[in-house]
Amino acid sequence: MECILLLSKETEFVHRVEIARKVGVSQPAVQKAIKILQASGFVQCDGMHIYLTPKGREYAESVYERHCIIKQFLICHGVNAADADADACEMEHVLSAATFDMMKSYVENNK
Repeated sequence: MECILLLSKETEFVHRVEIARKVGVSQPAVQKAIKILQASGFVQCDGMHIYLTPKGREYAESVYERHCIIKQFLICHGVNAADADADACEMEHVLSAATFDMMKSYVENNK
């Protein structure tokens, strides 16, 4: 969903092939994920294009915010940008709310 969000900010229409390229997975893997996201009400498709629903956009933006804050927190502590970005992708899904809030507070107070 984060990938769909970012692509939708770059271009009017998001396609499965663009998602596959950006994430580094096969188109069938993207298709499977899209079906799951549709069933959960996070995305809609018109055949060729993929759109986030309001529910999907809200969730994707919250995940992306977590990613950005975690990445900045890691960079503030000496991690290079590429590693911070890769680590943030993993960490954004498993951090507790308390840990994320601490990181967010740190980043906001140390800009």
